Amino acid sequence: MHIAKGIEMLELTVQVMGGSDTLYPTLFWDENSAVLVDTGYPGLLGKFKEAFREANVPWSKLRTIIITHQDLDHIGSLPSILTEGPSELAVLAHEIEQPYIQGDKMLLKHTPEALAAAEAMIPAHVPEEWRRAFLSLLANPPKGRVDNTIGNRDRLPYAGGITVIHTPGHSPGHLSLYHHESQTLIAGDALTVLDGELYGPDPRATPNLKEALISLTHFSEYEIKTVICYHGGLYQGDIQKRITELTSEGNTEG
Repeated sequence: MHIAKGIEMLELTVQVMGGSDTLYPTLFWDENSAVLVDTGYPGLLGKFKEAFREANVPWSKLRTIIITHQDLDHIGSLPSILTEGPSELAVLAHEIEQPYIQGDKMLLKHTPEALAAAEAMIPAHVPEEWRRAFLSLLANPPKGRVDNTIGNRDRLPYAGGITVIHTPGHSPGHLSLYHHESQTLIAGDALTVLDGELYGPDPRATPNLKEALISLTHFSEYEIKTVICYHGGLYQGDIQKRITELTSEGNTEG
């Protein structure tokens, strides 16, 4: 979906363990280069190339990948994109996330306890070979690389200017991005959209929910017209009012 000049919300639907999941990565571009935010699950290289074609952005224009955080559905296709993408590609992420993305440390949500819980949640109808493949992937996640680290308030020159916002909680080095020209917030997993309404991060996948809700207060510094959530997609309601409601709810629950 075209959001504004130089920004596209991609939509990738994938089959995951007998069900489907739709992800919404973001694509920035200008006359010189393109920037992809997050890389989905493993095996999505072809879908990304197709999404670029639909956006009328040449795949050869891709120069930068920004990883918002280390979760499998954000780093999964990074190795294949690096292997088969343009040679000039640079990968950016927060320094806290770098060793996890590169495989120097095990992903925080892939502890033995988390893997056991994931196995228990696999539906009984899922074929045994799918079950084994899925669990093997969780135990041996893909390894990419990070060429440069970025942090809070860094100003990136892409597509007219993007500001990095450090929003820990869902992951310690989780990043959100603000595109100045279109006043668009790329929230990563800091926010979600469900049935047309804006919510905070999924509590089931957020180790430090209190910190994640505090992180939402950083968005008050920006005039936001549009939010792109990795899970749920587009939101264009009264964003600051809704964020205030979410942070207030978090304070009440805490």
